[in-house]
Amino acid sequence: MGIDLAHFDWQAFILGMAVLIIAITIHEFAHAITADKLGDPTPRSQGRISLLPPDHLDPIGTIMMVVSQFAGIGIGWGKPVMTHPRNFKNPRKDSGIVAIAGPISNILQAIVFALILRLLGEGRIWDQDTGYRTTIGIFLTAGLMTNLILAVFNMLPIGPLDGHYVIQSILPMEQAESYRHFNEQYGMIIFLGLVLMARPLLWQTIGPAIGALRHFLEHYVVGFSI
Repeated sequence: MGIDLAHFDWQAFILGMAVLIIAITIHEFAHAITADKLGDPTPRSQGRISLLPPDHLDPIGTIMMVVSQFAGIGIGWGKPVMTHPRNFKNPRKDSGIVAIAGPISNILQAIVFALILRLLGEGRIWDQDTGYRTTIGIFLTAGLMTNLILAVFNMLPIGPLDGHYVIQSILPMEQAESYRHFNEQYGMIIFLGLVLMARPLLWQTIGPAIGALRHFLEHYVVGFSI
């Protein structure tokens, strides 16, 4: 089914793209700065200790952002942060910490957006005359939801997502090695299959966790439904 560009919500599209770029930039920066603090100079040598989007955006991941944003739920990815685990004091443990730093950064961003929503109040988020969200309401709501989606999505235990590195870091050595080989062979195939051909299954998988996190933030941080 085609997109009716004459009636397309360009404001929501632009704001959604801005949120994605911010979220992914901070996500990749979190990987880079964590690796740097744990003793690996590789991200710094490659210019990844930066909050400038061009230093982190991946061409294909950015195209995916645009395409998925047109579909209504934006998602994408940045350039992987390269590390050399041998530079870490505890290579397996520290690799897991570096991996989980990205999703944690998205959770923290979602909390920030939730706090701003609470600070502004429901009256600034919803237009009382039209019943639609205001511009700031669209931006903040997109910021909260996009970061929750990215956090949960990236914790799926398949390559090349962060979750598989986290799982690999906590499995016993033998199982971790088998898991690594499996992801090297099939991880990208499974990932692309979920994103491109099995999106209903993908959302059935991550949707409950996203919904639970949203419910928590709405009830315990924001104070009203977004």
